[in-house]
Amino acid sequence: MSNRTGWRLIQRSTLAFIREARKTRKFSFYDWLHGYFYARFPYLYIGIGKGKHPIARFYLRLQEWIRKIIPVRNPRARNPGTPDKPSGTIADTYHGKVLPLDHAKRLVMVQEEIRIEDLEKIIPYPLARDLILKQPDHIVALDCPCRVNQENPCLPLDVCLIVGEPFASFVAEHHPGRTRWINQSEAVEILEAEHRRGHVHHAFFKDAMLRRYYAICNCCSCCCGAMKAHQNGVPMLVSSGYVARVDIDLCIACQSCEEHCQFGAITYSGHAVIDSAVCMGCGVCVSSCSNEAISLVLSPQRGQPLDIQTLVG
Repeated sequence: MSNRTGWRLIQRSTLAFIREARKTRKFSFYDWLHGYFYARFPYLYIGIGKGKHPIARFYLRLQEWIRKIIPVRNPRARNPGTPDKPSGTIADTYHGKVLPLDHAKRLVMVQEEIRIEDLEKIIPYPLARDLILKQPDHIVALDCPCRVNQENPCLPLDVCLIVGEPFASFVAEHHPGRTRWINQSEAVEILEAEHRRGHVHHAFFKDAMLRRYYAICNCCSCCCGAMKAHQNGVPMLVSSGYVARVDIDLCIACQSCEEHCQFGAITYSGHAVIDSAVCMGCGVCVSSCSNEAISLVLSPQRGQPLDIQTLVG
């Protein structure tokens, strides 16, 4: 086999991923292999993570064995790790930032390349805190691996938005049957449609994906692996920086907001009551309230919002 023929075995997008990895600080060969496997086989990767794949049982046993050797903190704390106090879970390196609809829309409408490193106050995890956007108008809609691995999933499937390079081209080139290129306006339409369905927008960051932001996922508690992990005490998600507030004079106790809340943060006592410790500030309840009795307010103790408009001035 000639070198030329062999070289074709490596996709152009893979080469681009390699080049970008070489520019990433403290990004090891193992990190690159992890990132390649994650992006090349997302349905297998997420299927194992959700326990839906046949080899998941073996993987979980291996994970338990590793934990016996390397002690970790109790993940039931449901708090994201910090550089000084990691949670000891997958959340330290793989996590999502909740986004209200307006913030999500701004993030897919960026018109210029952006490099903002170490957003510790916005992404309060030990690793993967950079917001680096190269060719931000390159967006791919991917069939959601969480929904694909779910029996009777929420529809449609193609609601994961892979944003910027080298990620968009890598996913599109390796998954032609499960992706489609979209423009920024189409990305906004997907976000709006998912918001109407009551689903939550998350900006995802991962150490193996060059330690930075790479996607916006539109999540539901019935299908999403990260939301299920969060419910089980693994702090994979962090608040938007907002919390919902109820105007009891306007609340008519219709319970629509409770039905729509993906985080189980709303109960009733004559009117809607928000558990501010559980509320993630997604804004789904705000849109579901026909009487405009709920609003989002900043909650500094829950971290800062990921608002690209504020970050770039």
